Amino acid sequence: MSAESIFSICNIAVLPGWLLLVFLPKWKWTLGLIATVIIPFVLGIVYVSLFISQIGNYPEGGGFGSVEAVSIAFSNPYFLTAGWVHYLAFDLFVGAWEVRDAQKIGLSHWFVIPCLPLTFMLGPTGLAVYLLMRFIKTKNIQILEPVSA
Repeated sequence: MSAESIFSICNIAVLPGWLLLVFLPKWKWTLGLIATVIIPFVLGIVYVSLFISQIGNYPEGGGFGSVEAVSIAFSNPYFLTAGWVHYLAFDLFVGAWEVRDAQKIGLSHWFVIPCLPLTFMLGPTGLAVYLLMRFIKTKNIQILEPVSA
């Protein structure tokens, strides 16, 4: 399958998860399985498969040590698609965390809704906006409770 086809399929595959996060955030399957586990897991399989399929096709000079090396690595459309799938999986997982966390702290879903498209399209921006709203609500910068020994 072409990298372009995989790219398109993965872009479409995340949409149900995002729509569920926006419109059915309290449905047990939204956070319990679909947006948190199934879609990110399938994208993880696609990600690994893309890398495995390209063993021996790694562009010479490619790597992650410099912008130039990353650019060379991503000159292979399958590696570039893998990078995009990485974003899709992690952004959806973060969006699901935002929804779950908002439910936990009692932040109205209406405040979370604007964060979700920002997280989908501009990952760290959506997370930053959510964390700001979370801080305004809780007056607490910690997002995790300390682990007791």
